[in-house]
Amino acid sequence: MRLNKIFASMLLVGASFSGNGWAETFQPFEVADIQIEGLQRVALGAALLNLPVKVGDTVDQLKLQQAIKSLYSSTNFEKIEVLRDGNILVVKVTERPTISSVTFEGNKDIKDEQLQESLDGSGVKIGESLDRTMLSGIEKGLQDFYYGVGKYGAKVKAEIVNLPRNRVELKFSFTEGLAAEIRQINVVGNTEFSDEELIGMLELKDYVAWWDLFGERRYQKQMLQADLETIKTYYQNRGYIRFDVTSTQVAMTPDRKGLYITINVDEGEQYKVKDVKLTGELMGREKLLQAILPIKEGDMYNGGDVTFTEEMYGKYLGRYGYAYPDVKTYPEIDDETNEVTLNINVNPGKRVYVRNVNFSGNTITKDEVMRRQLRQMEGAWLNSAQVELSKSNLNRLGFFETVDTETVQVPGTDDLVDIAFNVKEQPSGSFNAGVGYGTESGLSLQFGVQQSNFLGTGNQAGVNLNTNSYSKSLNVSYTDPYFTKDGVSLGGSIFWSEFDADEANLEAYKNSSYGISATSGFPINEYNRINGGIGYRHNEISEISAYEQAVRFYNIYRDSDDPNAGLGFDNFELTLGWSRSTLNRGTFPSDGSSQRLSGKVTVPGSDLQYFKADFDTKTYYPIDRNKTFVFLSRARVAYGNGYGKFNDNDQILPFWENYYSGGSTSLRGFESNSVGPRSFYQYRDSEPCIDPSGSTCTLPGDASSIQVSSGNSIGGNAIVTASLELIVPTPFLDEAYSNSVRTSFFVDAGNVWDTEFDYDSYRYLPVEEFDKLQDYSDPSRIRASWGMSVQWISPMGPMVFSLAWPIKEYEDDETEVFSFNIGQTF
Repeated sequence: MRLNKIFASMLLVGASFSGNGWAETFQPFEVADIQIEGLQRVALGAALLNLPVKVGDTVDQLKLQQAIKSLYSSTNFEKIEVLRDGNILVVKVTERPTISSVTFEGNKDIKDEQLQESLDGSGVKIGESLDRTMLSGIEKGLQDFYYGVGKYGAKVKAEIVNLPRNRVELKFSFTEGLAAEIRQINVVGNTEFSDEELIGMLELKDYVAWWDLFGERRYQKQMLQADLETIKTYYQNRGYIRFDVTSTQVAMTPDRKGLYITINVDEGEQYKVKDVKLTGELMGREKLLQAILPIKEGDMYNGGDVTFTEEMYGKYLGRYGYAYPDVKTYPEIDDETNEVTLNINVNPGKRVYVRNVNFSGNTITKDEVMRRQLRQMEGAWLNSAQVELSKSNLNRLGFFETVDTETVQVPGTDDLVDIAFNVKEQPSGSFNAGVGYGTESGLSLQFGVQQSNFLGTGNQAGVNLNTNSYSKSLNVSYTDPYFTKDGVSLGGSIFWSEFDADEANLEAYKNSSYGISATSGFPINEYNRINGGIGYRHNEISEISAYEQAVRFYNIYRDSDDPNAGLGFDNFELTLGWSRSTLNRGTFPSDGSSQRLSGKVTVPGSDLQYFKADFDTKTYYPIDRNKTFVFLSRARVAYGNGYGKFNDNDQILPFWENYYSGGSTSLRGFESNSVGPRSFYQYRDSEPCIDPSGSTCTLPGDASSIQVSSGNSIGGNAIVTASLELIVPTPFLDEAYSNSVRTSFFVDAGNVWDTEFDYDSYRYLPVEEFDKLQDYSDPSRIRASWGMSVQWISPMGPMVFSLAWPIKEYEDDETEVFSFNIGQTF
């Protein structure tokens, strides 16, 4: 198109023109003046710069041709005419119109943003001049894209709408049509592996079961190329080094609604490894490299092992500063013996040092908070293992949704690089507008603020005020995880609470408490840490129900002079714990494990002497390389008891320190805190057995008339829970949200026991009543449930939605189908 315009302009140069036009035979002339007419958007100076003719030049026909070409090459004009008026050179131009807007209609498979990005690469964007000659090519390119996804009936049309002031509106209209479905996939030439086996591993499908709601038979050209690589890799990993896909045919049915795909393969023969030779610059580590070599003489050739070896050697060299090692394998194939000799050439390259470590994306978190997690130091040689460890440390903070690293070579050098960490921050705290709902437990409300990255300092601060019908509490805490530069932490908290168990559907008692505590932590290494603390706690216990388990506790500590008075306790507590974590992320990890062992004991001489020990562990096992499918196992074991004596009685664990289970954090499918022992009362003729003197409670009359009435959950001094989960990609959700939303299917099991209460002392009860009591101490009464859970990070903090159904329950259990919590800790 452009050449035609230039040619037309050339004809003008040689045409005869009467009066002030050209002579019949063109004669060179000296330019006395230059006039350019038709300019609107383009400045006169810019146009003259593109014109290789100046006043005083002598122009001939060749020079005029060059001038016209130069003006066209500026991309500002779509029509140019050159005229002569005496010795004045007159250039008449028609500027290309300016694109005022770009709109898209009818596109569903391609987003507007993707289309505009493609047009930007072609120079078609708002504010730029329009080159009409490019539109047909753009139309064809977009149409080819639709062909690539199987929409062979798709059409793309570009329309230009002229606007005032030499502007245009550019409209793209799409008729996408329906995607052609794959009718059949055939593999030709395979003898070692069946069609079903090969086709079954492909992403493209020619059959989708009725129950597969997400499956489709849609054709995509890029997916076909990936599938061909999958087949090739499958063969080469099983010794077929000569395997080749000789050709591929994609044929359309006459109605253009279906496709037949034929894949022609040449399997070749299986080859074994004859020898493995290491060559190149081995830096005196040949024995070590040979020792860790996973490929041995006599093994069946495996392309995956070859790739793994190259990557492993590359990572090994990267630990010693060789950032750009070149490890390549050159096979020598012996077709007569079906053997292959692998020559692995190692070229470490030059050792590289780190100039700077830079951070980006952290708008809240301070650089110093991130820098103290680094193990790759500036000025040291580049160590890929230390870079990965630094990345893992940043991930484990829980402040970031993603952490990416990039090694950038310093311009003009061959031995210096910069390390760039790019992060995407996520809410690192929670605004606990504590809304919870269960099908049985109903609505619960709480309020609190917890921030793990206070003002971007990495310090943990919280003000938690919880209030509902049965509980009021206030907790103010602050922890500096880097009180010293070596990672020694220091923190403290002040707390107050009032709890009315009767309103919480538990056995009645009231507990008013307040206290203060201080904690410190000491790192052992990258993964292990020891924590310790000291605290003071005061408890006021009143209005205790006269159920048997509470009477046991009350009789030990009651005031014999005022048996109906409440109980008050002052306790000094020591805590000690060990934690280990190799998790790859602080939030939604997908690999690694964590263990935590913690203990608490009241100081001898405190009003109550007791201890508690708790161990929990969880491990993530990635199933696929991308870690989108992950198997999670969790377990918790805890035990508490009293020690020493009080008034010649063995001290026991206070009932308000009991362990509970059930709810969204353990044994989902059961009402919160409902699993485990229940209180019980003894009755004769509807009268409870209460003896204010504190002696053994006896009831007059025939034992057969004494009955046991079970009450509410009271927890126990021992707990065991376990959980197995399969984490899967969240349906209907873009992959970009995988780090902030998680879906899993789970099985939970466990129970809570009271190992110290003497149920045998109630054998005087009727057999059926005593059997009822024995159920409370039966270790085999394990509860279990299954279901699904969705967790996500919101600006208000973590949220959890669970659906769960018990698969092992008992008549007195309280269950709930679904629960929803805001501010729930994962």
